[in-house]
Amino acid sequence: MRSIVFLALWACTAAFASELSVPALIPAPVEMQRYAGEFRINAATRIAVQSAELSEVAEDLAQHLRRATGFRIPVDKSRLKVASSNRIVFALDTRLAAEGYRLNVSRQRVVLVGASPAGAFRGVQTLLQLLPKEIEREVVTKPLAWTMPALAISDQPRFGWRGLMLDVSRHFFTVDEVKGFIDQMVKYKFNLLHWHLTDDQGWRVEIKSLPRLTEVGAWRVGKTGTFGRFSPPTADEPRDYGGFYTQDQVREVVAYAKARYVDVLPEVDMPGHSLAALAAYPELSCTPGSYAVNAGEPMFVRQPGEHSRALVDNTLCPANEKVYAFADQVFTELAQLFPFEYLHMGGDETVRSFWAKSEAIQGLMEREKLKNLDEVQAYFVGRIQKIISAKGKKLIGWDEILQGGLVPDAAVMSWRGMQGGIDAARLGHEVVMSPSDFVYVDLMQGDAAIEPPVYSSLRLSKTYQFEPVPEGVDARLVKGGQANLWTEQIYNMRHAQYMTWPRALAVAEALWSPKDKRDWAGFVPRMEAHFKRFDEARVKYAPSLYDPIIKATEAAAGGLQVEMSTEVAGLSLHYSFDGSFPDEFYPAYSAPLAVPKDAAVMKVIAYRDDKPLGRMLVVPVEELRKRAGKP
Repeated sequence: MRSIVFLALWACTAAFASELSVPALIPAPVEMQRYAGEFRINAATRIAVQSAELSEVAEDLAQHLRRATGFRIPVDKSRLKVASSNRIVFALDTRLAAEGYRLNVSRQRVVLVGASPAGAFRGVQTLLQLLPKEIEREVVTKPLAWTMPALAISDQPRFGWRGLMLDVSRHFFTVDEVKGFIDQMVKYKFNLLHWHLTDDQGWRVEIKSLPRLTEVGAWRVGKTGTFGRFSPPTADEPRDYGGFYTQDQVREVVAYAKARYVDVLPEVDMPGHSLAALAAYPELSCTPGSYAVNAGEPMFVRQPGEHSRALVDNTLCPANEKVYAFADQVFTELAQLFPFEYLHMGGDETVRSFWAKSEAIQGLMEREKLKNLDEVQAYFVGRIQKIISAKGKKLIGWDEILQGGLVPDAAVMSWRGMQGGIDAARLGHEVVMSPSDFVYVDLMQGDAAIEPPVYSSLRLSKTYQFEPVPEGVDARLVKGGQANLWTEQIYNMRHAQYMTWPRALAVAEALWSPKDKRDWAGFVPRMEAHFKRFDEARVKYAPSLYDPIIKATEAAAGGLQVEMSTEVAGLSLHYSFDGSFPDEFYPAYSAPLAVPKDAAVMKVIAYRDDKPLGRMLVVPVEELRKRAGKP
């Protein structure tokens, strides 16, 4: 009844005008209606809280407003004077969908009704997007009109699992940097941080019963350049690059996330990707010897399918009972640190060339009647599932855990395309969609001529096509999805931001907004408005969508031909082959170009309305020849 009264109080009397500007909201809300007028925040504005449960969310908004506006913005918890003018009112309506909210803005007041504190918090993020971009600043020095457009929004998430994964193993990020990552993700209604804590390049979480994991496994030789191509470390190079989180620091991050209604999913990758653990405890391997944390030197000879060959055994040994005692110690302590219902065991990319020649593995296969190495992996996953279940948690792993048969009650995170998720759902398992061809935000997002080298590319427009529910799959089994930021080639948080944004904006919309609300042509201008907000927040982002997409082919006459296209409509591409720097007075691309016989370099830049956008691409003609398959 209370919410009905509020809606009556706040009903806008002005007629809806379709010509009114529509706010650039990301993700797009379920329903939005724009009205004439605006609400103005000033020195007399107060926040009124109608439910004690929403006090912390209201205070969070007040802090944002105080910092930016300089106004006092008190929070009134007395439930009085609700109908007074110049109020921002928080109320609760538990009948709304999980994390849902309603937001009504009129000239006199703002009413935010949340299904829960989490729903109200999501609504606050929308409210902040209605304010001028300067709300993103730490300090605003110039006078501003702090206004919000009059409107009515009814909103709720499409999926409950809306995640971003941060890999802190390849490069270590501090507690403050992780908190900053959380701060940025919640602005776009992500609610899960997948924390990739261990890998071949570092073990990042303190396990008190296994101190060598951080004494040894958290440190390696520091190298700069292209990951995977480094020279092997020598014995005299210092192993002082890395770091780890103490258990108190983990609790600090988990509490910080919880205050922002974000769950934290820890991942300890096994049985593969375990070289950091083996450096600390080599007896956990099937292959006797000493081990060192990988510093980025080659580890595998990559071959198609399952035939890659490991240069060093980076796997825990499924035939070794010490491994399961080790896993029990690790997951016992993790379960106490992380309240989220799932623990992630990894399970991906287990290169089994050392298993194939291990006498211990052969003995295991005979004892357990395992037909092949897929079933060896399944045996390992089954043992880990029992350990995790005994801690009162659920197991989730990458889609390779399907190989050899999946244990009951396990969830699958599908990364090798969508097929793993499809297969798991057909078996009745819950799935999280995270396909590399849509949401791996560590991949190059622009032309390879200027991007830090990674094995593949993923354009923003392709990410925006991400659809978490494949045709023919029971949507009830798709928990949601997430974008993954692997950090082999990401050395610092500024570059992590560049790789994450704006592609994570596209993922946010795929996971929150109704499918029929998604539209690339409408998304682009909204996203460009958020670029200005990133600028105010001093958050780095990639302008790669303005860069031309260059295709080189061999011309019929035997020369070289170049075709160019763009992700964004309305751009003109200006180019040169003479080494000079093109601007809007240079030729504009309109048809395939013949590359001059003796040209050495092609330069291209995009313009819109006589203003340059993106970066100037400098592509050697030799590179174009390679793309065309010409010797």
